Amino acid sequence: MSEIKKKICIIDFDTGNIGSVSNLLEKMNIDFLVSGKNEDMQDASHLILPGVGSFPKAIKKLKEKIDLNFLNDQVLVKKKPILGICIGMHLMAEKGTEFETSEGLGWIPGSVDLIDSKGMPLPHIGWNEVVEEKTNNLLTGLEKDSDFYFVNSYCFNLKNENFIIGSTNYGVKFPSVINKENIYGVQFHPEKSQKHGRKIILNFINV
Repeated sequence: MSEIKKKICIIDFDTGNIGSVSNLLEKMNIDFLVSGKNEDMQDASHLILPGVGSFPKAIKKLKEKIDLNFLNDQVLVKKKPILGICIGMHLMAEKGTEFETSEGLGWIPGSVDLIDSKGMPLPHIGWNEVVEEKTNNLLTGLEKDSDFYFVNSYCFNLKNENFIIGSTNYGVKFPSVINKENIYGVQFHPEKSQKHGRKIILNFINV
């Protein structure tokens, strides 16, 4: 029996980091399931949209395997909390420009574009700090400018900077934590970020 009376659904659309996210939730004794079925997403209190790889491949898989009309209803109408991780966050944008221009979910205005790293190598891999831009429940209790684990060549350029909660610098400053109402996104991998990643997950399931 979980000590936390919440039920998380990790949205399953054949993306690469579902196993590591599942392992983290299991170690944290959080009640969860991995599913792309409407009834499971409906029964969950919170949703996690994971993802690794390229934007066009990820959005194609999402459209093939998930009922997007139902997902939009859960997120945009019923306002169920959802956390996008890495590519999962990117998919929340209007579009991505990796390889080609691909239409995203359009939940948060903006585009996903190659990082202007000023000659620093891409992908951006490893530990880097997240600077808190504004107070938000997702960052409650974290040490100032905590380090998280990143693997990314692209970043989310938001049209409305009020949705940027945390930022990271890699040649250029880019959004690494975002929030619009019930929609949250992190550019880093909480499942690989040790105690700080676990704190992000705990904060999310308590929003």
